[in-house]
Amino acid sequence: MGGSFPPALILMGAAALLPLFSRRVKPVVCLAAPLLSLFVIYATPQGAHWSLSFLDYQLVLGQVDRLSKLFGYIFSLIAFLAMLFAWRVDDDLERCAALVYAGSTLGVTFAGDFFSLYIFWELMAVASTFLILARRTPAARRAAARYLLVHLFGGLFLLAGILMRLAASGKLAVEHVGIDGGAANWLIFIGIAVNAAIPPLHPWLKDAYPKATATGAVFLSALTTKSAVYVMARTFAGAEVLIWLGAFMTLFPIFYAVLENDVRGVLSYSLINQVGFMMCGVGIGTPLALNGAVSHAFAHILYKALLFMSAGAVMYRTGKTLCTDLGGLYKYMPLTATFCIIGTASISAFPLFSGFVTKSMIVSAAGAGGMVVVWLMLQFAGASAFPYADIKVPFFMFFGHDSGLRPKEAPLSMLLAMGGAAFLCVLIGVYPQLLYGLLPYPVDYVPYTGAHVMGQLQLLMFGALAFCLLMLSGIYPAEQRAINLDFDWFYRKGGRGFYWLCDAGLNSLNRISERFLVQGVSRSLGEYFQAAPARLALLLLRPLWAMKGLGVPECERREQFLRAAMEAGGFPVGWAAAVALIILIFLFVL
Repeated sequence: MGGSFPPALILMGAAALLPLFSRRVKPVVCLAAPLLSLFVIYATPQGAHWSLSFLDYQLVLGQVDRLSKLFGYIFSLIAFLAMLFAWRVDDDLERCAALVYAGSTLGVTFAGDFFSLYIFWELMAVASTFLILARRTPAARRAAARYLLVHLFGGLFLLAGILMRLAASGKLAVEHVGIDGGAANWLIFIGIAVNAAIPPLHPWLKDAYPKATATGAVFLSALTTKSAVYVMARTFAGAEVLIWLGAFMTLFPIFYAVLENDVRGVLSYSLINQVGFMMCGVGIGTPLALNGAVSHAFAHILYKALLFMSAGAVMYRTGKTLCTDLGGLYKYMPLTATFCIIGTASISAFPLFSGFVTKSMIVSAAGAGGMVVVWLMLQFAGASAFPYADIKVPFFMFFGHDSGLRPKEAPLSMLLAMGGAAFLCVLIGVYPQLLYGLLPYPVDYVPYTGAHVMGQLQLLMFGALAFCLLMLSGIYPAEQRAINLDFDWFYRKGGRGFYWLCDAGLNSLNRISERFLVQGVSRSLGEYFQAAPARLALLLLRPLWAMKGLGVPECERREQFLRAAMEAGGFPVGWAAAVALIILIFLFVL
């Protein structure tokens, strides 16, 4: 029963039919669609489902195993919570785009062949762009254009790699590819890395997410990067390059998060930091590391969505997202502040919260593999992110200085969505076996040991102490209204340089071509062919004039008359007949 219809098409079908429903029914449809897809995923047994023939290839829309089921569960669940959060949204564009986006993500998750995966991959890019456009501001439109260009660029790399792999091996199945298979595999890797926001391919994320709608940012934070984590785990598990890329990802966003003034910009940098842990786990490639990467992706979707929901609720009530404009809101939005703190505790890996039982698996896998440098990098990143990125969001939104804002508490639908995500963050932290039982490999990891709990608490407490000392001493950088650039400095400067190169190079070539072809060759040919009829007529008439005994002055007069008549478009009938007769005689003689 469950395997009768692909879950991706359930959400897409709901998006297609949504405009037909009344205003009251539309929110219900948006909630029912992800719940139905969740049931279908649960009821579908493992194996290949929903196959269809295309040319000489077999496309599989439902490759179901423990890994794809786990991601299918969380993608459907977060779509439900995000749609509950968006209950008050009265915008068909935003609702339909969100449903298509979530459906495309499920399509990527269950795709058994690269063609199907690529189609859903590109649908994700297009649908998610509309979640940025739906905010309908000039900044959002510009960010959406940049976002779409980057993802289409990454999609071209992915498609090129798929076609090269197909030509070389004839394989289309989504399986372990490995990094050592030549140019085709590298192209596939780069295409996935764009969506995973692996540096230096990440600027699109922190550029676009803060510009999206309140609901759009929740969907964006949950789907694009985590679907890339899933595909990386499926195709490039054990790739050593991912270990170092992931470790670097965990470190560099921390320092930029300190400087960022937009709350959702801080969350975007924090998101890159957390995806770095997942990439590192995928790169290590052991069962413990892969379980850690997958479980951390599951937990991260929940707590990061919770944090974006809290920021979105504040934006909904105040219209503001900058740290310099916010502060002191805990008195007026206490429930939102509480949920935000739960999300912060989860992302910071406090004991009894979800991040503690998932992130530690990756760190432990690095230690078990003898990767001392990587282990130290991950520990430093985890400890540093807490004071410099994780605390910053609740502190500047709900505490800090009094901004003078007096908003109402978030609407009930938003509170229910945040409460559901917060409950799951605590449930996974208190009872991790609930999540461990869904992981792709058997789990014998025990997170709650005395050494682990005390070690983590020490890291967090010293991190909090560092934050307090920096704030009290005035060393912590003050929030400023500014655009902070990291790797996108190269894109912006490089883009200008590329534009100059095109202008100086290609336009110079255009000018040279114009002088040579248009003003030179084309003009000469035009003049030649314009004068050709007169020349041909004179060539035939001069012998006749000589036979008639006309003098030189008379012949010159007639030539001038003939040229003027030809330029004016007129020609004496008798002369035309004579020329035609001469041509016929000439042809007859030949």
